[in-house]
Amino acid sequence: MPETSSTDARRRALALLARATASELAAPLAEHWPDLGVRELKPTESGLVMLRGRAGGDGALFNLGEATVTRSIVELETGERGYGHVLGRDLKQAMRVAIFDALGQREGDCAMVEARVLAPIAARLSAARARTAAETAATRVDFFTLVRGEDAA
Repeated sequence: MPETSSTDARRRALALLARATASELAAPLAEHWPDLGVRELKPTESGLVMLRGRAGGDGALFNLGEATVTRSIVELETGERGYGHVLGRDLKQAMRVAIFDALGQREGDCAMVEARVLAPIAARLSAARARTAAETAATRVDFFTLVRGEDAA
C-alpha cells in the first residue's frame, strides 16, 4: 500500500515528538493550549519491549536486551485521537506526545504544532547531528599508500 503524504508527515512528527525534551512539549502546551480538553482512552502505562539486533546488519537475529517504554492514547474533545510512545517511564511526557499527535491532526492547530513544536525540535536535533559530525570529522585519519620505486613496474 503506498504511503500518503499525511502518513509520512505524521510519522515524521511522531519521530520528532518521541525525541523531544519535557520542556519542549510542556511550555508550548501551557502557552498555546492551556484549557485543552483531553480524555485518556487507556491509562498511560509503562512496559518493556525486547530490542533485537542483527549480526553484521543482515545476519541472524538476536535479543539485545530490554528497554522501558511508556505509551499513552488520548482523545481531544473534538474527536482527534493521539498516540504517544517514549523511551523511559515519563508518563506525562508520553501523554504530551499523544496530545501533540492529536493536535497535529486538527485543521486549525496543525500549522501551529509544526511551527511552535516540531520545527524547534528538528532544529535542535539537526544542530546536535552537525556537532557530532564535526567532532567526528576532527578525529578522522586518512590513510594512503605510497608507491615505492622498486614496486613500480
